[in-house]
Amino acid sequence: QFLYLIAPPTSATMSHRKFEQPRHGNLGFLPRKRCRHVRGRIRAFPKDDEAQKPHLTAFMAYKAGMTLIVRDLERPGSKMHKKEICEPVTIVDCPEICVVGLVGYKPTVRGLRAVSTVWAHE
Repeated sequence: QFLYLIAPPTSATMSHRKFEQPRHGNLGFLPRKRCRHVRGRIRAFPKDDEAQKPHLTAFMAYKAGMTLIVRDLERPGSKMHKKEICEPVTIVDCPEICVVGLVGYKPTVRGLRAVSTVWAHE
């Protein structure tokens, strides 16, 4: 009257979780939430060359996305020379820049210290 089913051992039927339920998404993008600041910040500047006159050393840009392009490959010796290839490219959005002032810095033991600020006139 009773039907007993005996399940096979789990090691024989199940593989590792890595193959049964793989991750969805990259852990490098965690935590998935809105940013606190709308405007980014420049974290590194190039080495200063004192021989040049003052110039713009950094420019703000945002990664807007990615797309694909089709182009002719110019690589002599390659099998794909003078043939069309498809490549991924990054789209960078650069907002307009408007200089409103200059800040002069002085090197100290604790790093750079702002000496004076000059604002632009209209």
